Amino acid sequence: MPALGISLPFVPTFTPSEFMDVVREVETRGYRTAWTGEAAGSDAVTIMALIAAHTTRLRMATAVLPIQTRTPTVLGMTAATLGHAAAGRFALGLGVSSRAIVEQWNGLSFVRGLTQMREAVQVIRAVLSGERVNFDGAFYKIRNFRLAIPPPPRVPIVLAALGDEMLRLAGEISDGVLLNWIGPETVPHAIAQARAGAERAGRTLDGFEVAAFVRTCVTDAPEPARQALARDITGYTTVEAYANYFRGSGFADEIDAANAAWKAGDRAGAVTKLSARMLDALGVVGPEAFCRERIAEFAHAGLTMPVVVPFAPDGDRRTSMLRTIRTFPE
Repeated sequence: MPALGISLPFVPTFTPSEFMDVVREVETRGYRTAWTGEAAGSDAVTIMALIAAHTTRLRMATAVLPIQTRTPTVLGMTAATLGHAAAGRFALGLGVSSRAIVEQWNGLSFVRGLTQMREAVQVIRAVLSGERVNFDGAFYKIRNFRLAIPPPPRVPIVLAALGDEMLRLAGEISDGVLLNWIGPETVPHAIAQARAGAERAGRTLDGFEVAAFVRTCVTDAPEPARQALARDITGYTTVEAYANYFRGSGFADEIDAANAAWKAGDRAGAVTKLSARMLDALGVVGPEAFCRERIAEFAHAGLTMPVVVPFAPDGDRRTSMLRTIRTFPE
C-alpha cells in the first residue's frame, strides 16, 4: 500500500475532544497527510491549527484554499504561521473556486483563474521568503509588504487541478497537484500534463506530489452508499468546470442527461442519470478487501498519494466514517 492521505473535515457529530481522538488515531494508523478544505462549513485554517496542535508526525495540507476569497499576502501569512506551528509538516493547497462560491456566497467577482493562480503563487512564495514584496500584475498590485515574523521552514505549494492547462501550470510552478473525481484509468493523462508543464520550466517531476481525492465507503451493504455517491457527484455536475471535466473523462452522456433533468426541476431524477460505470470509476464502495485493492489501483496508476475521503449513506455517518478510516493503511 502506498503512502495514504485522509480527508479530515470537522464533523459536527463529533465533539472537539472526539475529533482530536480521531486525528490522533489517523496519525497512529500511519496516514501520511491529513487534508482539509472548505466551502460553506468549517474553515480549513482553523482545522489545520487544531491538527497541528495535537499531532507530532502527521503532515497536513489545505485542500484547498480558494485564491479568490483570500489575498495572496493573507495566504502567505497563513502559510508562514502554519509553517512554524507544524515545521516541515504543512503544505499549502490552493485552488480556483466556482462562480457560485465566489460571486453568490462571497460577493466577489469571478474570473477564470489560470493567470490569477500563477500570480498568487508568485506573491505567496515572495511573502514566504521574508523579503520585501513589490508586485505589479494583472490581478495583484502589492507595494512594500514584508512578513513581520521570520520565514518558516519550506512550505510546499500544491495546486488543485482539473483541466489540462491547470495541470501543466502545476507542473511548471508548484510542488504538487491534487486531483479530484478521477479514476485510475485517467491518472496517467493527468501526470503527463503535469510533466509537460515541468518540462516547459526545465524541471522534472522528481519529488512532485501527485495526490487525488478518492471518495471511499467501506461497507458490506454498498447500494445505499452508491446512491449517496451519485447524489454527491450530481451536485458537481451543475458546476461548469466540473461538468466539462466529466465530459472530457468520458461521461458526456451522463452529464448531459443529469443536467437536463436538473434544469427541468427533477433533482431526484438527475441522480438516476449517472451510470454504474461512472460510479465505479469515481468512487470506492464495498467490503474492506475490495476497497484496499481498489485504492492500490490508484497508486499503481501513478499517484504518489491516494487521499481517502470517507463518506457514508444517510444514517450512521459516524460509524461509517470510522470504519473507513480504520481500514487503511493496512
